[in-house]
Amino acid sequence: MLNTKMYTPEQVADMLQLSKNTIYDLINRGEIVAKKIGRVYRVPRSSIEYVFTGLDQDLLKAEDIDKQNIFIVVQALTRVRKSL
Repeated sequence: MLNTKMYTPEQVADMLQLSKNTIYDLINRGEIVAKKIGRVYRVPRSSIEYVFTGLDQDLLKAEDIDKQNIFIVVQALTRVRKSL
């Protein structure tokens, strides 16, 4: 049903070897993305990966797509330059 692994702030604190309060501070500052469900927070795995990699997964995917398309763009530019 759900493919996204979610963690409690306490689990995230254990993983990152930080205090629970620090995790809540990071959530409140937006440095860790968390979903509030009722009165509790859940942190998606992608948010934890962002902490480790420093890259947002959407940006990483967009960068991969850009790398795939660069060859096509270079070819198009070459054709246009030759026609000038």
